[in-house]
Amino acid sequence: MNVGGYRDVLAIRDTRRVLVLGLFVRVPMFAGMVLLTLHVVTALGRSYGQAGLVTAASTVAVAISGPWRGRLLDRIGLRRTVGPSIIVQVACWSIAPWVDYAALIALAALAGLFVVPTFSILRQVILRSTPVEQRRTALSLDSAATELSFMAGPALGVWAATSWNTGWALFLFQMAAAAAGFAIWVVNPALTSAASSSEGSTRQGAELGPAEAPQRAVRGFITAPVAVVYLAAAATTVVLTGTDVGVVAALRDFERPESIGWVLALWGAGSLFGGLAYGAWHRSFSVFWLLGGLALTTAPVALATGVPSFAVLITVCGILCAPTITATVEQLSRLVPERSRGEMMGWHGSAMTAGSALGAPFAGFAIDHGGWQWGFLAVSAVGVTVALVGWMISVRQAGPDDPTAGAGPTDSVQGVPTGSLEH
Repeated sequence: MNVGGYRDVLAIRDTRRVLVLGLFVRVPMFAGMVLLTLHVVTALGRSYGQAGLVTAASTVAVAISGPWRGRLLDRIGLRRTVGPSIIVQVACWSIAPWVDYAALIALAALAGLFVVPTFSILRQVILRSTPVEQRRTALSLDSAATELSFMAGPALGVWAATSWNTGWALFLFQMAAAAAGFAIWVVNPALTSAASSSEGSTRQGAELGPAEAPQRAVRGFITAPVAVVYLAAAATTVVLTGTDVGVVAALRDFERPESIGWVLALWGAGSLFGGLAYGAWHRSFSVFWLLGGLALTTAPVALATGVPSFAVLITVCGILCAPTITATVEQLSRLVPERSRGEMMGWHGSAMTAGSALGAPFAGFAIDHGGWQWGFLAVSAVGVTVALVGWMISVRQAGPDDPTAGAGPTDSVQGVPTGSLEH
């Protein structure tokens, strides 16, 4: 384990700057998501189900916009993509807190369609600014920052909703998110290397190495190996959102609903620890191995007999959350040409959003028909199935002459497999 790798990553100015900027971008974004629900329930006097419809409209719009916004980043650059988005965000969220329910749904959806593609931008900068051998460490650090933002954002949102009028709280946090988008516009970090801009895809062969082979592609870069990584990303969020629902159902069954907050915090802490450990590890692992491990450590949570054992098992299953998400981005960066990374990250975000949308109702259906234990078992089965299918497809597509065929741990510097599975 090389903890010093984090020092090397933070020594890179662009990487360090974008990691700090990511905190300012994500905290108000996560706070705004919670505030939107609380505003619908309290200020508008609607049900949680109706609040969920507003969130769903925004989420679907974001999922639709991901590839489109990412493609614009590739074609016309950061400022010409982000500038109109900021204008739309300010316009929508200046009006949305003061309108009725139907208008709020429409404005939330419109804002979602023109959302600033912050996750795509930040990770593109990380991929561009860090050497290949340091990407896993840098992406793991970004995942850790995301976890911290996810812990802080909702807490700040709830505090603001209880301290102020929810309309004003929603307005202020959404304006803060727009201001963070404006900061990205001002900084205007380069998304691709100079070599990529001048030479197109010529440089990519050296970066991707022998794993890059001619494949039948959709939209220029979505080959079968790329598609199964997107499937793994979706399956990862199926497992995560299903686990989220399972935690609530289990603690209600244990008659300890007041423990939901700190148990979820333990789950997040496990993910934070796992992400930092994976970034410091001296080898990479295939996303399909990590997804399989995530699914297999989620299933035993169903064996918990009370809150203490449940808390321990949920912390353990959290350890592979961040590493699995990190591995999806890292593996895609090796498979997709640099000139298409904006769209690549857009599809990645859409895949994860789709998994989130499917995971909660799927786990809820299993819980309704078999108890809280089946929520964990059902999403675990999805994760294991996708991991096996993805591994088999990636091995078949790699070809017999590909030294990266198989899966398993790879040397983090050379990218050459040292085990039996692909990088």
